[in-house]
Amino acid sequence: MDAPRTIALVEDHALIALGFRDLVASAADLRLLGMVTTVVDLEAIAEPIDLVVLDLRLNDGSSPADNVAAVHRRGSHVLIYTGAEDRRLIQQAARSGALGLIRKSAEPETLLDAIRTAAAGREVFGADWAAAIDSDDELQDARLSPREQEVLSLYASGETATSVAQTTGLARETVADYVTRIRKKYAEAGRPAHSRVDLFRRALEDGLVEGPE
Repeated sequence: MDAPRTIALVEDHALIALGFRDLVASAADLRLLGMVTTVVDLEAIAEPIDLVVLDLRLNDGSSPADNVAAVHRRGSHVLIYTGAEDRRLIQQAARSGALGLIRKSAEPETLLDAIRTAAAGREVFGADWAAAIDSDDELQDARLSPREQEVLSLYASGETATSVAQTTGLARETVADYVTRIRKKYAEAGRPAHSRVDLFRRALEDGLVEGPE
């Protein structure tokens, strides 16, 4: 009998991680080496890992592109694991060489089949993966600064200018100026954002906010 494929999970939601652990434990051909909350924490796993199952959006603010690259440097394949549609982030992961995407809501056997396929170095095809790769991934970059991205992620998520100011330590008038500049940059990029709903859509396209589960 072949040795089990070795798996690690990068996931910062404890309940999801526990469910994943129990599922992999039910498969004799898979062995879970560890569950960590950041890609950096994978360094604590000494054994070679065939496949890292990677949450698309981690709370440490890391990007899918950087995370996939870091996993590849240690010689492991990557399967993206997500509960929400973040097209731009999925495209980042795909361009970085992840082998596919599986939903957290997938049936247990579907998830196990995807893990087995990716652990063997084969691509996992699915509607979400294909749609993200085939859709317009050439949206003009609005070139927002890190601070503008921060303000947009808060404001587009529904916070008022006052609450954004309190969170960021900026004056309310400065936040208003940032929002004006953000709208101008998106307009110049051919992606106008006249309303707050438009700003949310632009932020979602650029992976600055998370869509509905």
